[in-house]
Amino acid sequence: MADEVINPEVVESESTTLKVHGGKPTMAVKVYAPFQVYFEGDAFSVSAVNTTGPFDILPHHHQFLSMLVPCNLTILPVEGEQKIIKIHRALVHVKADRVVVFVDV
Repeated sequence: MADEVINPEVVESESTTLKVHGGKPTMAVKVYAPFQVYFEGDAFSVSAVNTTGPFDILPHHHQFLSMLVPCNLTILPVEGEQKIIKIHRALVHVKADRVVVFVDV
């Protein structure tokens, strides 16, 4: 009996479709707590502070996971004015132009 040939599994990579607004790249951002959504939409940047210091997240940012220290989370949305959310403690996760901030963790 011949050995069965097993085809390698094909794993598709995540979509890296670039979202652009007014010629500038954007990313999806969601900031929420268990019972409240503070912001959800597309943005040009997110700024915050972790134990290392202040940092900015821009479109095409590498995968990133960090705890935030008390700070003002600043979001520059595609539509509307800059949003500032006071953070006591939060977790930020960046993956494939998607930023998720879990507040009050």
